[in-house]
Amino acid sequence: MDEQSQDDAFKQRLSALRARMGGGGAATTGGVTLIGASKTQPAPVLEMAIAHGLRDFGENKVQEAQSKWPALKAAHPEVRLHLIGPLQSNKAADAVALFDVIHTIDREKIADALVAACEKLGKRPAFLVQVNTGEEPQKAGVPPREVAALLAHCRKIGLPISGLMCVPPEGINPAPHFALLKKMASELGLSELSMGMSGDFETAIRLGSTMVRVGTALFGARPPT
Repeated sequence: MDEQSQDDAFKQRLSALRARMGGGGAATTGGVTLIGASKTQPAPVLEMAIAHGLRDFGENKVQEAQSKWPALKAAHPEVRLHLIGPLQSNKAADAVALFDVIHTIDREKIADALVAACEKLGKRPAFLVQVNTGEEPQKAGVPPREVAALLAHCRKIGLPISGLMCVPPEGINPAPHFALLKKMASELGLSELSMGMSGDFETAIRLGSTMVRVGTALFGARPPT
């Protein structure tokens, strides 16, 4: 696909996504922020997305983000970068330095490392707690029954949490998981809900999501690795 065709295809997908989210051309549509899940996407594709008005991007790995985003953010300071993949405590300082929102706090050790990094760097991103709503052993996230305790720890050490994030189990109806996250956030006094991806973001928005993380439906299918 040539550059113009790629540009046209992206523009069509972005327009269709915004229409499904509630219409309009703003980066935030109907009060819901569209985060382009840009894992594996090269810098020229990200430049194209920025040119078409996308302002929020999500990366899964700190190291990959470091390879392409510092220059892009320097050129486009209006862009917000979200960490939407698991974070190791030894990468906390790198994450604080680069990201504007970190969605994946799931244990006290990570919270402690992030507080130390914020104090050292004099920078404080927004933070969310990732909840493993399906309690899947292979997946990151704190079990629902432990969220209140983790939130209390974060507040005690001075790490402000603005919301919750989840990735429901594959192959099942995600609605109960989104409803659970919404209920927990309401009970805990949190306003942000990061839930919904390419296959289920409309359900997530209907159930209260404030941020959706969309990859394939925005950038197209990723090439096989």
